Amino acid sequence: MFSERIKANFKTVMNKYLPVFLVLVVVLASGFMLNDTLRRVEQDSFSTGEVLRYKVHYGVINAAEAVIDIDPNLQKVNNRACYKANVYGKTIGSFDFFLRIRDTWRSYIDTSAILPLRFHRNIEEGKYRKKEYVNFDHYRNIAVVEDKKGTETFKIPENVQDIVSGFYYMRTLNLDKYKNGDVIRLQGFFDDEVYDFTVTFRGREIVETKAGNIQAFKLVPKMPANKLFSGENAVSVYLSDDKNKIPVMIKAEMFVGSIKVNLYHYSGLKYKLNVAKSS
Repeated sequence: MFSERIKANFKTVMNKYLPVFLVLVVVLASGFMLNDTLRRVEQDSFSTGEVLRYKVHYGVINAAEAVIDIDPNLQKVNNRACYKANVYGKTIGSFDFFLRIRDTWRSYIDTSAILPLRFHRNIEEGKYRKKEYVNFDHYRNIAVVEDKKGTETFKIPENVQDIVSGFYYMRTLNLDKYKNGDVIRLQGFFDDEVYDFTVTFRGREIVETKAGNIQAFKLVPKMPANKLFSGENAVSVYLSDDKNKIPVMIKAEMFVGSIKVNLYHYSGLKYKLNVAKSS
């Protein structure tokens, strides 16, 4: 009798609570697996110590200078190795008198996943100031933004990029396999919002830069409708047609004129730059 009662109780427990128990196990296990896993991106295009220098032309005027570099030393964020990638921009000459710009953008990019773990920007443009810090948690898919207004948390999709890390991620792609018209899609987090970026591959060209005539891949990002750029295909980005895939030229057609960002000096590349031979 007693054994029959035990069997009956066990059967009731199994029928009523086992499904719930199994669901909890699956949920918890999934949570632990998610928290232990970031994607892995194989890349051999860039490393520490790379420095790229650019002149920014507004029409025929030398308007600004920009530097894109990776710190010589790897950093640690949340106990993961990171590239410390920096973008600096400043106006020069007469432009510096009328609109002084001193901008810094910085991303700590996971060396294995090529995802941003931390982002910082310090903007000084005329009288405008903005200082912002973003911490990315790709395990929980959240971004914590801190600025003078306070701290706010945002939901983000998997493998989201910031404005700096996205540029480095593009360099990991095997562009040799793309055909004219192929589309590259990625998502980015900027100014407290998630954006869908679409980039169209437009073949190869030889680009005249201050660093020489360089064989390059042409990429055209789709620009949202706004009062700044003249059409959705107003910007063209040229990456060197070699294993480095560094940006050698950026052209932008704007309603108020054209802007050209022109590579003039580079150092710390992993491979020889694909400079076109003189005819």
